[in-house]
Amino acid sequence: MTTDGKRSCLLLTNDDGYDAPGLHALAEAIGGLGDVVVVAPDRERSGAGHALTLGRPLRVWRTALGRYRVDGTPTDCVHLGVFNLTGGVAPDLVVSGINRGLNLGDDVTYSGTVAGALEGTLLGVPSLAVSVATDDDGRADYSVAAR
Repeated sequence: MTTDGKRSCLLLTNDDGYDAPGLHALAEAIGGLGDVVVVAPDRERSGAGHALTLGRPLRVWRTALGRYRVDGTPTDCVHLGVFNLTGGVAPDLVVSGINRGLNLGDDVTYSGTVAGALEGTLLGVPSLAVSVATDDDGRADYSVAAR
């Protein structure tokens, strides 16, 4: 809830793609905090950094109420979410992740996950990025990061 009694609007994105388990774990974990709108790339866009799609129209597919796949970058997704897909209300928070693999050191300059949160911040929306370490086989446990 916001201070004026309205339900919060939470915008979620990532760079691992719409079908990524980290995104779904995060959406489920924060669902009770407000109205969740997921706007995520249609495929993995790891390493996209802060790229915007400028040379062609973006395509958006609504998959369910408040759920959108975009054939663009995480930065594109945040722009579309903030200005077009949250029902005319700016989100109260942008959350980007949960990224499979840590975003540390120099990785933050390339990370689409970090770029999603950075774009939200640049647009005046409080934002954060979430990532999780993988084990030696490349598997990730999203449950702790989601909480």
